[in-house]
Amino acid sequence: KDLLLLDVAPLSLGIETAGGVMTTLIPRGTTIPCHKSQTFSTYADNQPAVDIQIFEGERRMTKDNHPLGRFTLNGIPPAPRGVPQIEVSLDVDANGILQVSAEDKASGKAQRITVTPEKGRLSDADIERMVKEAEEFADQDKEHVARVEARNGLESYLYNLKSTALEGGAADKMDAGDKEELSSAVTAALSWLEDADASTPKEAFDEKRAEVEKVANPIMTRLYEKGGDGGGGGAGG
Repeated sequence: KDLLLLDVAPLSLGIETAGGVMTTLIPRGTTIPCHKSQTFSTYADNQPAVDIQIFEGERRMTKDNHPLGRFTLNGIPPAPRGVPQIEVSLDVDANGILQVSAEDKASGKAQRITVTPEKGRLSDADIERMVKEAEEFADQDKEHVARVEARNGLESYLYNLKSTALEGGAADKMDAGDKEELSSAVTAALSWLEDADASTPKEAFDEKRAEVEKVANPIMTRLYEKGGDGGGGGAGG
């Protein structure tokens, strides 16, 4: 029988997300042509644009992968962080040409970029080296990503508390003492987060979150029992 040779993606394709993490949409070895989409959101309140940076490689942080291109999607309507729905799609055709598009679901605004195989793509030797490096640094990369995710999780949790419990309708139903205590805990933690840097370990972010939860959870429970909006006490991502 004749063997059918299928083309596959030589390296994973993805985009950079908060903290410089490589979020893979098309894993290495995926048969092409192929199409993959994923929905992302904003990282700041009233963010008017998102910067889409495309990479190929097997490392967990984009700084260790190979950049393929970037573009900006502008015109995102003002909204709290995490609310806008930005659909990012990667399409690889039979010739290895990559099309990347981003669309804001609310406004319909869209932007795209095309990356051809000739445009700064890697040699077989480069690809082999990158795959080996990914295996060699797997533990280190895992640790780095866990740290970034812990930081992002704490930040999301604090902003979620701030927007739902301290600024939303629930704030009016909260006891003055509880509101002051919660506001103080959130403000202090956000200030601590600003001072945290690349040397701050994952455990420090986890401890800070536990510290805030110790204050927030009883307050949110009391609020919930009073019939307020207790949504801020849940996981922030």
